Amino acid sequence: MTDVATKVATDVAKAAPDEDLAPINTAERQGAISWESLPRRILLLYTPLIGFVVVLLFPFYWMTITTLKSNEELYNYKDYNPFWVSSPTLANINKLLFETDYPQWLMTTMTVAIVATAISVFASVLAAYAIQRLRFKGSQWVGLAIYLAYLVPPSILFIPLATVVFNLGVFDSQLALILTYPTFLIPFSTWLLIGYFKSIPYELEECALIDGATRLQILSKITLPLAVPGLISSGIFAFTLSWNEFIYALAFIQSNEKKTVPVAVLTQLVEGDVYHWGSLMAGALLGSIPVAIFYSFFVEYYVSSLTGAVKE
Repeated sequence: MTDVATKVATDVAKAAPDEDLAPINTAERQGAISWESLPRRILLLYTPLIGFVVVLLFPFYWMTITTLKSNEELYNYKDYNPFWVSSPTLANINKLLFETDYPQWLMTTMTVAIVATAISVFASVLAAYAIQRLRFKGSQWVGLAIYLAYLVPPSILFIPLATVVFNLGVFDSQLALILTYPTFLIPFSTWLLIGYFKSIPYELEECALIDGATRLQILSKITLPLAVPGLISSGIFAFTLSWNEFIYALAFIQSNEKKTVPVAVLTQLVEGDVYHWGSLMAGALLGSIPVAIFYSFFVEYYVSSLTGAVKE
């Protein structure tokens, strides 16, 4: 027993220095790993991120400097740096705001986009809920057909839609765009919401059905509150598509003061073969600000809608 105790004590004594040095070795090892991982982190994370930001923001930078340049500076690349502004001027913005109907164009675009988005999201909620939750025969094929309807090019649809617009007597009015934009907004929003409703546990609705709730009560009090990120995401996409739409606005609106920003900026600031680049870029820059603000307010809901809904 004495020999065994002595041996154990000797082993503990030998192990003690190693244990004292273990924290030091661990700290040194962690420091070495952190120093070794820093170049790797810069290479794999920060470098692609910086490149992505530069590529993403460069068009806005180019629009800004073009807006602030005079015509002489725009066309004279020998004496001026094309990537910088030597003598900033507000003449292009002044021409856009006070020599054209740009404020009216902006208001028309905003009104059409908001109303068309509201109508499309409302209709899409009803369609997506019916397809995903009511589980009728052939519901999956209906969902696929709705998505395929979104893939039909607007250049094919605007011809029959023009006949409808003329027969309804709404040609050359905001109502023409409000009625035609949902033809491509509803299919896309419905397809988006079908996937989001699918991620919400169906057991929640089954419990409500057992308690005697109707489908409308379930939709308004259970499903929609849980689907807020999906609704905002579909609203953002619908608003953006409405804001940037060109073909329908060009075909169904004739009066200059009733045109939307994408069409009016191009048709009114291009005279023959003369392009007023400063005013064109000013119109594109000011026209992108409302969309950027709209995204910034709901970016958290937008990201959560892409990453998933309620987990079981």
